[in-house]
Amino acid sequence: MNQTANAALHRITIVGGGAGGLELAVRLGKKLGRRKRAEITLVDASRTHLWKPLLHQVAAGTLDTHSDELEYLALARNYHFNFRLGRMDGLDRAAKLIQLEPIYDENGEEILPRQSIPYDTLVLALGSQTNDFNTPGVHEHSIMLDSPEAAERFHTRLINSCIRAQAKPRTAGQDRFTVTIIGGGATGVELSAELHMTAKIITSYGLTNFDPEKDLKIVIVDAGPRILQALPERLSSAVRDELQELDIEVHTNERVTEVTHEGVRMASGKFIPSSIVVWAAGIKIADFMKELGGLETNRINQLVVHRTMQTTRDSSIFAIGDCAACPMEDGKSTVPPRAQSAHQMANTLSKSLVRMLQGKSLLEFHYRDHGSLVSLGNYSTVGSLMGAIAKGSVFIEGSIAKWMYWWLHKNHQITVNGWFRTWLQTWSEAINWVRNPRIKLH
Repeated sequence: MNQTANAALHRITIVGGGAGGLELAVRLGKKLGRRKRAEITLVDASRTHLWKPLLHQVAAGTLDTHSDELEYLALARNYHFNFRLGRMDGLDRAAKLIQLEPIYDENGEEILPRQSIPYDTLVLALGSQTNDFNTPGVHEHSIMLDSPEAAERFHTRLINSCIRAQAKPRTAGQDRFTVTIIGGGATGVELSAELHMTAKIITSYGLTNFDPEKDLKIVIVDAGPRILQALPERLSSAVRDELQELDIEVHTNERVTEVTHEGVRMASGKFIPSSIVVWAAGIKIADFMKELGGLETNRINQLVVHRTMQTTRDSSIFAIGDCAACPMEDGKSTVPPRAQSAHQMANTLSKSLVRMLQGKSLLEFHYRDHGSLVSLGNYSTVGSLMGAIAKGSVFIEGSIAKWMYWWLHKNHQITVNGWFRTWLQTWSEAINWVRNPRIKLH
């Protein structure tokens, strides 16, 4: 495709290569890019894609990022879209341009200068980040699992701590190595179970002086009355029972007021000495999104959109996924920031943009809650299905829930990479499971 031909094509620029943005780019690449009916460009600050719900497994070492990451440049070639590396930091609506920060290497040398990318239609799919609620000490003394890099950093500290415990002789009254997880949502709960499993496995690799029952303590702290508040109470209670069986401490109705080098302080006066603190409490959108280009945003910087996913102040700009405050059909609430929401929005918007180029009206988004699943590693998986089998919700657990959790990830891979490549990748995962250690040890 030459530049002259490109200039005549409608330019659809998608910012953010997460679950929603990448799926949208692939769908539009197949429908429009391949047929030269539009120029599709995906922009992301990373060079690879990792499904965000897997970050807790990366942190625990039960998933090697290199085996599951997808290369944006390779996907762009295979599915007929362009990929531009960069982090968005500005928007010129009048000129229809987005601005990207310059990129530097680890030595401070410039890789890419500041860039401007034009668009006719802009889709913002920038996802979310952990909300620290302006709590003192969070950025200095905790790890936020927002990215593969943060998850890898946590894993390195965990392995180093286990090796350190192995090298030191155990003494009477010695405090246990404590991992405190702030936030009892899905990320915090799933991470706690994966960590417990990792600690048990690591002793089989020569760390015989490290006793997970005596040397490791895992604590979850949440400000709400129960963990997994967004999920049905029966599901929340079932998960808490499982965690208690694993000797994982759960503190609810405890608001964190400060994180220090020594640990976590709560409003109630409690103090939990902590070796590693993970902050996984709440979400917000990046601060630069607040009133970006004069667009309407809410209190957590989400872009306010109509049910067509168009922003309220610019019909040529759309938003999907966590960064979009999209009204539900009742008009009283907004679509929850979940992976299934991003997947459904990408599917609807891909059809809408094709219709738009055909001169047809845009589709309105209808969110369908298919239920929730929470994985506790190899110990258990519990969840609820909604609307698929019966009216209301159906509680599931055990093997059925495990397979459905596995299928959610596979469904994302199929959407992005197709059936055949996903089939090959699944076989590769099976081979690696036999060939490699059960957990990543470095």
